[in-house]
Amino acid sequence: MKLAEALRIVQAVSAPDVEKFSVYLACGIFPLHLSTFLAAHLRERLSNRAVEVFTGLYGDLPGNLASLRDSSADAGAVAIEWSDFDPRLGLRRLGGWGPEVLADIQVNVGRSASNLLELLSQAALSKPLALSLPTLPLPPISYQPGEQSSVAVLLLEKTLADFAASAARIHGVKIINHGRLDRISPVTDRLDVKSDLSTGFPYRTAHASEVAELLAGLIQPRPAKKGLITDLDDTLWRGLLGEDGVEGISWDIDRRSHIHALYQQTLRALAESGVLIGVASKNDPDLVSEALNRQDLLLPKDCLFPIDANWNSKSEAVRRILDVWNINEDAVVFVDDSPLELAEVASLYPEIKCLRFPIDDEQAAYYLLEELRDLFGKQEILNEDTIRVSSIRKGNQFQQQLETETARPLESFLADLEAEVSLSPVAADDARAFELVNKTNQFNLNARRLSQSEFQAALDRRGAVSLLVSYKDKYGPLGKIAVVLGEIDGARLKLDTWVMSCRAFSRHIEHRCLDYLFESLQISELQLDFQATTRNRPMQEFLAKFVDGELSSPIIIPRATFMSRKPALAQRLNEGSYV
Repeated sequence: MKLAEALRIVQAVSAPDVEKFSVYLACGIFPLHLSTFLAAHLRERLSNRAVEVFTGLYGDLPGNLASLRDSSADAGAVAIEWSDFDPRLGLRRLGGWGPEVLADIQVNVGRSASNLLELLSQAALSKPLALSLPTLPLPPISYQPGEQSSVAVLLLEKTLADFAASAARIHGVKIINHGRLDRISPVTDRLDVKSDLSTGFPYRTAHASEVAELLAGLIQPRPAKKGLITDLDDTLWRGLLGEDGVEGISWDIDRRSHIHALYQQTLRALAESGVLIGVASKNDPDLVSEALNRQDLLLPKDCLFPIDANWNSKSEAVRRILDVWNINEDAVVFVDDSPLELAEVASLYPEIKCLRFPIDDEQAAYYLLEELRDLFGKQEILNEDTIRVSSIRKGNQFQQQLETETARPLESFLADLEAEVSLSPVAADDARAFELVNKTNQFNLNARRLSQSEFQAALDRRGAVSLLVSYKDKYGPLGKIAVVLGEIDGARLKLDTWVMSCRAFSRHIEHRCLDYLFESLQISELQLDFQATTRNRPMQEFLAKFVDGELSSPIIIPRATFMSRKPALAQRLNEGSYV
């Protein structure tokens, strides 16, 4: 991004009623263009928010971290350079670079690292932090020639590596990947000596933009994709199954098809982190089943669901897979070696990200593997991730059985599920609860997304009520599947956040949530901050059962209305449930 473009974005006037999103930029360097680029990149990612970036005092990173800790900002961005560990490692302060001071610099860097680590830990308690570690080269402090790594420099780098590892373990701290920064901002194009000496801002403009963009990406990451649909021939393996046979397809070095083994390995890693992997292949289904049962396949067949192998169009296969997964198309990636197949799917599902597997270009194929890691990247692997494929597979069995028992009342069918609903308050550090609030689309009260600080504030407000819902039945556990946030106002409960995973549909869990709130809190009515969206049709259909006329916000559901219209509820409540 050019500086002129960044200024244009930052200076654009936001609508007066737009919610604010504030970031405190803590650094020791003069922030100058870094703060401008950070605001611009954040505005691009948060087009529906009014972004504000605040900065502290020049040359006082510890003081700025303390101010960040005490600020009301929604998030923090921290840019550390070598001069923040010891001023002698910058260009604006003199103190000697001779061999006699190197040991003292090393001691001082270690002391500063401990202090900064403590300040980061304190700041991260109240807000998420994006951290940039030193991006500028060390000054020429070593008496040894530049092509040689000196002990003094290696010891400084070791201290920095230990500091980085400790910072990365702090909950709420994300650190810029310097390998990625090295690709987009070469080390030789970062330092601006003239600017540093004249203003205290040591970055070249392009480097400032790249650092700011990475910080913005950590503060407001793009939503991770949820599912990948892969082709088989010349994609998952080299060769055409129908022509080469089960033993003729390959993914090994000897037959120059090892890049397909790496692709399989990548898909397995994605599956093990909770990504849905489906297959769309124009092939004989029996041959496909036999091939996927080969013992040397790096991607176990159990990781793949559903497997749609037939001679119909790829777009039909994609439609069936989307129906089984019950997720939106913009959460899906489709990988195929054929540009024609990719174009056909893209024409009907424009929001699916269609990527070509470059069969004859190993370098490009490797870049594809890196791109897939980026598209499906997540902060941590939750219990719900480990059971996702299994729960969707069993959920599909549940839906099939439900459809076959059309003559039987739904309440009777659900009564045989041996279902158990567990309820508990929401903890501010519960990653799954935060994920549900910010990723659920279909059963969502108003599609409002919350920052970490807003999430915390919703839990800490006066009269706060929160509910985290887990579910299991004879088909298996679904894990944590719903979140309710609101506040008590006399005899009324106001709900402003209510989401439930699509995997939990058709089980009357939503009815159980409201029933529990009415009974446990002894409220006379619910007030729901509802907003219709193009995606929350399941929520609209549920609310319509208890509202006469059109749905308009706020929705009021009296206790008597709910109790008279709710179905029979057979789930067993966990004995430790509470709000």
